[in-house]
Amino acid sequence: MTASELTPADVGPHAHEPHEGGLNNRLNWLRAAVLGANDGIVSTAGIVIGAMGATSDRSAVVIAGVAGLAAGAMSMGAGEYVSVSTQRDSELALLAKERRELREEPEEELAELAGFYVERGLDEALALEVAEALSAKDALAAHAEVELGIDPDDISSPWHAAWASMLSFTVGALLPLCTMALGSEALRLWLTVAVVVVALAVTGFVSARLGYARPGRAVLRNVLGGLFAMTVTYLIGSLLGTQI
Repeated sequence: MTASELTPADVGPHAHEPHEGGLNNRLNWLRAAVLGANDGIVSTAGIVIGAMGATSDRSAVVIAGVAGLAAGAMSMGAGEYVSVSTQRDSELALLAKERRELREEPEEELAELAGFYVERGLDEALALEVAEALSAKDALAAHAEVELGIDPDDISSPWHAAWASMLSFTVGALLPLCTMALGSEALRLWLTVAVVVVALAVTGFVSARLGYARPGRAVLRNVLGGLFAMTVTYLIGSLLGTQI
């Protein structure tokens, strides 16, 4: 279908692509959740496997794993809150500045908005017409989208990201911790490694899909990174276990 064949009924977004409001905020906390789970899996697996390399005492390994889970979950939640709060503060400050400029210099702001559309390929007359139409509907939203890349109705939420990161870290950390604690002494090391590999493959796949990327490379990168971390911590634990 060519542009000349389009009708008013054809105008609109693709049905299979997400365009609803709040998408950016939801993606932020979804990514935070996936990354939190991934960090929980890798860091806790590294702790318990490193401890297994140093000692066969299940209680000592469990204590080390639980301590790592608690510290990591709180650290992830606090870090995500601080990071997203900084982003939110910047977004709100930029929007406040834009509101002030629209109130004090409406003509200059209209000309600026039209200029952005000219840079995108519209001729000056059409750019001015588009700028006037969008400004009449919601001048702040029009300027925020084109000039700042911000949706005023979809500001980042630090609490959503913090809770998503902290809870997902805990869930991810429980996988290697419970596998190690419940497995028999003969099998718990390799069973933990197997569970971690499967879990990292899942988080790698989900993170790639959230970013609209091909999952193969993300899964491989995730799994290899986890295996490397577990190998290093096990070797360190084995070395320290024989020396201390």
